[in-house]
Amino acid sequence: MDWFTAPDYWLSRLVFQRALAGLYFVAFLAAALQFRALIGERGMLPVPRFVARVPFRRAPSLFQLHYSDRFFAGCAWTGCGVALALATGLDSTLPLWAGMLLWLVPWLLYLSIVNVGQTWYGFGWESLLLEVGFLAVFLGNDEVAPPVVVLFLLRWILFRVEFGAGLIKMRGDACWRKLTCLDHHHETQPMPGPLSWYFHHLPRPLHRVEVAANHVTQLAVPFLLFTPQPVATAAASLMIVTQLWLVLSGNFAWLNWVTIVLAVPALELPGEAPDLPATPLWYEVLVLAVAALLLGLSYHPVRNMLSRRQVMNRSFDPLHLVNTYGAFGSVSRIRHEVVVEGTADDVPRRDSEWKEYEFKGKPGDPRRWPRQFAPYHLRLDWMMWFAALSPAYAESWFGTLVERLLENDPATLRLLRGSPFPADDPPRFVRARLFRYRYTTWRELRETGACWERTYVREFLPPTRLARAREGQRP
Repeated sequence: MDWFTAPDYWLSRLVFQRALAGLYFVAFLAAALQFRALIGERGMLPVPRFVARVPFRRAPSLFQLHYSDRFFAGCAWTGCGVALALATGLDSTLPLWAGMLLWLVPWLLYLSIVNVGQTWYGFGWESLLLEVGFLAVFLGNDEVAPPVVVLFLLRWILFRVEFGAGLIKMRGDACWRKLTCLDHHHETQPMPGPLSWYFHHLPRPLHRVEVAANHVTQLAVPFLLFTPQPVATAAASLMIVTQLWLVLSGNFAWLNWVTIVLAVPALELPGEAPDLPATPLWYEVLVLAVAALLLGLSYHPVRNMLSRRQVMNRSFDPLHLVNTYGAFGSVSRIRHEVVVEGTADDVPRRDSEWKEYEFKGKPGDPRRWPRQFAPYHLRLDWMMWFAALSPAYAESWFGTLVERLLENDPATLRLLRGSPFPADDPPRFVRARLFRYRYTTWRELRETGACWERTYVREFLPPTRLARAREGQRP
C-alpha cells in the first residue's frame, strides 16, 4: 500500500525516536534514584501495601507479581540501559520486529512503575510519556518508512495536549479570560526556575501578550496540525517555540520537553529520504489494528474535552493508552510553602534552636536562588507544593516523611539537599510551619540579595517526636 508510508518524514522519525529515548532515560533515572524513600519497602507509600489492596486488572504491573527494592532497582536501571541503547540507534540495526520489541521494553517497565507509583506518579506527564511511548513501538525503524497513521496519531496526541490545556484554562480561572494570570503564575507555580523571578517582573502589558499568544497557540494552532505542509510544520514549530518559552520560565519536569518531542513528527525536515524496502504485510495489518483501537479509545478524552465539567490529566484505561491532559486550570494568587524544621532539644522550648531542612528544588532559604532541574522530576518537592495548598494532599505520606526525618533515614535524606543534623545524632523533634512567600522587588534584591521574602502564617504540624510520628501523626 503506497499510501501507508511517508518516506519524507524519515528524518523527523529519527529525531523523534532519539529524543523520546532520552526522556525515557530521565524518567527511569528519577525512578531509580528516588523510589526507596517514596514507594520502596520502607517508603512513604510502600508498593507492597498498595498491591495488597489493588488488583492486577486495575493496575497492571510487574510488581503485582513480585516486589522487592532490589527487583525495582533492577527494572529501573534496566530501563535506563534500554533507553540509552535506543538513543544510540540500536533499534535501527535490528530487524523490524526486534526493533519494535526493544521499544516495547521501556514502555512495559515504565507502565509497571507508574501503576504502582500512587500519589508520586499521579502527574499528567507520566501518562503522556506512556501514550507517546506506546505509539513509538509502531513507528518502525530503518527497514520501513514512517507509517502515515502513526504520524497522524502522534499529531492527535499533540492536539489533545494543547487544545485540552487551552480549554481547561478558558473554562477555569477567570484570569485566563482577563489575560491576567501571568501576574501571579511565575511566582506561585509549583517549582520556579532560575529565570522565573525575571519573568515575574516583566511589564504587565507583556504578560497580557503572553497569555493571548498562549490562547492562540493552544486553541487555534492545533487544528493546523492536520493541514498540508508547510502549514503543519509552521504550526508545530510555533508550539515548539511556546514550549521552549515555558522551559525557560519554570521547572515542569518533562512536560514541556515531551510536548516538544511530540511536535517533531509533524515537521517535514529537509533531507533526502533513503531507499527503503517494501513494508511487510504483517506490519501494515498490526499498525492499522492498533490505530483502530486507539481511535476507538479516543471517545473518552474527546467527550471530556467537550464537557463543561472537563477534568485534567486523567487516564481512561489501566494501560494509559489514551488519556486527557491539561494544566493550570486555576492559578494561585498567593504562594505558601511548608517549612520543615528539627531540633536536638529533648523538650522543645520557646528558645529552642530549630534547624530548617532544605529541599533541592522547592523554595526554602529566601536567599537561595532556584535552580534548573527539568526535565528531571523532583517528586517530593512537587508534592510539598500541593501540601502547602491543602494538608489533605499530604495526609497519606507526610507523617511517614516526618518519621523518616526523625530517624535520619538515608534514603529520605537523599531526596533533600542535606540534613542539618549529623548522621549519628538525629533530631529529637520535627515540626512544620506554613509561610507565605513572595518575590522580592528589584530594590529588595539589590539590598538583601534575597529573591524571596517570607512571612509566617501558621503551624502546619506541631513539634513531633518519633513515637508520635509512628502513631500516625498527620498535619
